[in-house]
Amino acid sequence: MSIKDINNRFALGPYRYTIKKNAIIIDADDGHFVFKKRGTNNDIDQLFKYLKSRDFVYLPNLVDSNEHYDIYQYIDDVTTPKEQKGLDMMHLLSLLHNKTTFYKDVNEDELKAMYEDISNDINHTFNYYNTMIEDIEQKVYMSPSEYLLARNISRVFGALMFCQREIDRWYELIKDKHKKRIVTLHNNVDLDHVLRYDDLYLLSWDNSRQDMPLFDILNFYERYALELNFEELLKYYESKYKLLDEERLLLFVMMSIPRKVIYMEDEMDNCRETSKMLDYIYKTEALITPYYEVDDIKEN
Repeated sequence: MSIKDINNRFALGPYRYTIKKNAIIIDADDGHFVFKKRGTNNDIDQLFKYLKSRDFVYLPNLVDSNEHYDIYQYIDDVTTPKEQKGLDMMHLLSLLHNKTTFYKDVNEDELKAMYEDISNDINHTFNYYNTMIEDIEQKVYMSPSEYLLARNISRVFGALMFCQREIDRWYELIKDKHKKRIVTLHNNVDLDHVLRYDDLYLLSWDNSRQDMPLFDILNFYERYALELNFEELLKYYESKYKLLDEERLLLFVMMSIPRKVIYMEDEMDNCRETSKMLDYIYKTEALITPYYEVDDIKEN
C-alpha cells in the first residue's frame, strides 16, 4: 500500500510525512498517526486485546489495522534520561510478565534439547577463541587488538568454564520438572520503544512471543550491558516479579557466554570490539557474583 493509497482510504488531509525505518509518520488535519508495516509474526490487534484483558494497558492506541500496516495514534515523547528509561523498561517488563504468567507442560526431550543447544553454543565459542588464540600465538608480532585478547584470554576461557559448569547444574535442577513458567515476551527490548507522556507506553510488538520471562531480560542486557546499571535494574525487576531459581540460573549462563569478536581490516575497530567484549565479561561477573556463595566464587 502506497502513501497515496493510505490517503485515499483514510482521508486524512495530510500536510507532512516523515519516513522512519519501517514506519511512516503522518501529520494530518485530524491528528498525528504512525503507519507501521505489518510484521509476519503477530496479529497486533488480537495481541493488544489479550494484553488489555490481562490488565496490561501500557500500549499505543491502535487506530486501525490492515494487511499492510498497523496504524497508531502518534505519541509525543517527553525527553527522559537513559537511566530513567531503563527503569521504566524494567517496570513495564515486570508488569507484562506478572500479568501474562501461566504454566506450560514440558517434557524431558524439550529440556534436553535446550540444554544441548546451549552447551553447543558454549563449546563452539570455546573452539572459536581457542583457534583464534593459537593463530595469534604463532605470530612474531601481534597487533594491538591481538595482544589485548592474548593478555585477557584466561578471562574468556574462565567465563566459558563457568557457563558449562552452570548449564550442567541447571539441567540437573530441571530435568525432572514437568512444567515451565511462560509469559508474553515483548522480545524487542530497546529503550526507543519506551515512551513517557501522560503515561508510560511500550511500543513495537512485532516480535512478541510466549516463552520464559528471562528472555526479555537477556535481550535487554545484551543491548545495554555496557550502558546501564543492571545491578539495580535486576533488583528492581525481581522486587516486582521474582525469577525462579532455574530461570535466574539459565539467565546468568546465557548472559555470561562471551560475544565472538570478528577481526576486520580496521585495527581501531578491532581494538574497540575486543575491549567491549572484555568489558562485557567483567560487567557480567560483577553482576552475578553477589548471587553466589563464597565457595562458588572461588571455584570460578
